[in-house]
Amino acid sequence: MPAPDAAPPQPPPPGWLAALQDLARELPGLVTDRLDLLGLELRRAGLALAQIAALVVAAAVLGVTAWLALWAGIAGALVRAGLPWAGALLLVLLLNLAASAALLLRVRGLLPQLGLPATRRHLRPTPAGVPAPLPTEAPRAHEPRAEPAAR
Repeated sequence: MPAPDAAPPQPPPPGWLAALQDLARELPGLVTDRLDLLGLELRRAGLALAQIAALVVAAAVLGVTAWLALWAGIAGALVRAGLPWAGALLLVLLLNLAASAALLLRVRGLLPQLGLPATRRHLRPTPAGVPAPLPTEAPRAHEPRAEPAAR
């Protein structure tokens, strides 16, 4: 019988087997987090791609309309030098060109989303002792975030 004032026996300190078991328990969570991020960002990239496709089609239609209005205006100006409908066609031309330019600027703002920037930043190794950057608000399409320079 042990002495009443003796301390209870201490469990042995965890060894490499316990550390390996801890790692095995944590691994599914680490993989799941990264797959969740990839899935969310792929969904966002898919929506951006659909918007880009629709905006490019709209810009092409407006560009063709502007092209036709330009030639109709030139023909109208030549045939009926100075008649009011030629001025109206010129106004249509300018409005279509402005709308086409606005749509193409929107496409340019959406393009960075196709590169999966958050996943790439998250998977990029960080130097030892430097904590990984915290996630921030997604950049707005009209304010693209500058990518860090390659090391």
